Amino acid sequence: MKYLVLILLVVIATGGAGGYFYYTETQKTIQILTENNAKLEMAIAQSEDAIKSLQSNYAAMAEENNRINQAYADIRRQNNRLASKIADMDLGILAVEKPESMQRAVNRGTVNAGRCFELLSGAELTEEERNATEAEDFNKECPWLWPGPPADGLRSEPAEGDNGQ
Repeated sequence: MKYLVLILLVVIATGGAGGYFYYTETQKTIQILTENNAKLEMAIAQSEDAIKSLQSNYAAMAEENNRINQAYADIRRQNNRLASKIADMDLGILAVEKPESMQRAVNRGTVNAGRCFELLSGAELTEEERNATEAEDFNKECPWLWPGPPADGLRSEPAEGDNGQ
């Protein structure tokens, strides 16, 4: 009977030690899994934030792309208008017949075109430009930039980025 008690004590001690080992290892595993879960939740939150940011950036980029495409379409219409004006003239003959007039026209056109670039780059309107009553008075080379009523019916309001005050 002594041996039986001794064997039972060894079995109980071994079972208790095994249970203790199992419990401590399980607790360590639970702690590691909890930490990993917290890291995973943070990573998911960051990924969701990144996705929202990318979607927002994509929407802004698409809107800007549409605005630029519309501006290009406006510019193409204006180029076509100017090309049709020039097509009606023989500049070579005019230059030979009236060189001073052509020089004045080219110089004035160059100054006006330069002012168009200044306006498109963010320059403030001059007093004369603010007081213009028609798009052609505003600038003959880029009347579509006039902040007043539409030039040639091309648009109903100044495009974003125009310097209309």
